[in-house]
Amino acid sequence: MSKRIGAQTTALPSCPGLIGWAGIAGQKEKEGPYGAKFDWIIPDELNGEQSFEGAERAMLEQAVVLCAEKAGTRLNEIQMLLAGDLLNQIISAGFAARNLGIPFYGLYGACSTMSESLSVGGMLADGGFADRLICATCSHFCTAERQYRAPLELGNQRTPTAQWTVTGSGCCIVASNGRGPYLNCATIGRIEDYGIKDANNMGAAMAPAAIDTMQAHFRDLRRVPSDYDLIVTGDLGMLGKTIVLDQFRRIGVDLSSVYNDCGLLIFDTKKQDVHAGGSGCGCGASVLCGYLLDKLEKRELRRLLFCATGALLSPTSSWQGESIPGVCHAVAITAEGV
Repeated sequence: MSKRIGAQTTALPSCPGLIGWAGIAGQKEKEGPYGAKFDWIIPDELNGEQSFEGAERAMLEQAVVLCAEKAGTRLNEIQMLLAGDLLNQIISAGFAARNLGIPFYGLYGACSTMSESLSVGGMLADGGFADRLICATCSHFCTAERQYRAPLELGNQRTPTAQWTVTGSGCCIVASNGRGPYLNCATIGRIEDYGIKDANNMGAAMAPAAIDTMQAHFRDLRRVPSDYDLIVTGDLGMLGKTIVLDQFRRIGVDLSSVYNDCGLLIFDTKKQDVHAGGSGCGCGASVLCGYLLDKLEKRELRRLLFCATGALLSPTSSWQGESIPGVCHAVAITAEGV
């Protein structure tokens, strides 16, 4: 029996459950509105390692270990690790998997990686291919700046549209018959590219993908925004969120009462110098795993649509004058398994 719904959505009729989750963040994220919600705050940017890249890898490992401890699960009971990050060849996830010893699928969806891993993980659990698996991702401000823009020691001035890459990690354990919250369905995004070439304007580059995926989700399932208590994008920031709200208004849909962006939730944009807001794989992941899933567990939220967004660029493609493709995957997460 097909589990497809419409053009882009996959139903998860067994409603795989999230039996554990953990969110880790850095010192700057600790100063944001939800700093007290994270399970662990790393002590400094090096996190006890010799390099920023080592710090990021260690942070992902810490999130996985902490998540398993919270779920009362041993790592050798986990059948798959689905993880990725922003760095070339996803070295944070790959090297973490080397140390963790869990069978590993490396994913790259840039900042959409958390919703990508939950989509794939939900399908694997629903299909009976894994009883327990981990979905995880991470990012680090210093590693992202070094790779995509300029090393910090150059002291380059950031543009007003620039976002602050979150130092953080999020991890969930998905079980085929676990307690909730539950994965209800997943809408797989298409690549959208409107010709944005500015690597310091991720919100504008990714917003079209968020709009397209959200519209596909509502269309495939015949749902409307008010069917959800909260709809969050991963890291569009201030400019990207404005674009999403404006474009939905143009088709007669007002999202303002139920929509927000994790890049604006994680920081206090008035008190913290983050320009247009937060970004990075760890942005949506740490907000989801450090804050939103707790609200679902407590029934303070009952239906969440998590739409992480990713900009699929590389330093090479930027140097060659390529535009920035965007993608967004949407996962519906519910407090009850229906």
